[in-house]
Amino acid sequence: MEEALRKATDGLVARYINRRLSNPITLAIVRHGALLTPNQVSVISLLIGLASAATYILKLPVLAGVLIQVSSIVDGVDGELARLLGMESRRGAFLDAVLDRFVDISVIIGLTLYVNYCMGLSTYVFLASMAALSGCLMVSYIHARGEASLGVHPSKLGRVFNFSSRDVRLFAMFLGSVLGLYVETLLFIALLSYTYVIAKFVDTLAALPRSASGGGGGCVAG
Repeated sequence: MEEALRKATDGLVARYINRRLSNPITLAIVRHGALLTPNQVSVISLLIGLASAATYILKLPVLAGVLIQVSSIVDGVDGELARLLGMESRRGAFLDAVLDRFVDISVIIGLTLYVNYCMGLSTYVFLASMAALSGCLMVSYIHARGEASLGVHPSKLGRVFNFSSRDVRLFAMFLGSVLGLYVETLLFIALLSYTYVIAKFVDTLAALPRSASGGGGGCVAG
């Protein structure tokens, strides 16, 4: 059962913090006759994430940070339920991935709006926000593109582990919001994300045999 509750691509926060909380929630749902489906849990995680973004706009950053972490923990429950109950599906994985991106985008926009209220939206803040947002999306893209093009998750190739996984980025937003390090959090997420994307891109190419690279020619899907 423990194997079913874990995920091979778990980040450090998911493995050592989030799973300790999401596992009991998942088991409680199962014990009560699986009152919720994995897809319903995905939607609940989305709603909590959107509530966090709205809470930034209401100028309650500490509560917003806590809600982000709650959303991150709940986001682990849907996959645990699916694996435990044998309900894994491509439809569910697609739904979860898209809803996660909505949350990622909304919480960064929410934090940016709060920083704008406190400090004004300077060029510095704007660039930090755009770098954090695009960095988050690029981490997701390199994983999705890797699975689509290579048939394997890039985290399973090469030597660079996923140190910028979604659970780590959301945990950084949680800590930054609680500690009042708002712009620093955006900069940290941007630096972490792009460092990982560049390192993983090079690492994945180096780990592929020549025959898998297509000889350097051909068309690439956009």
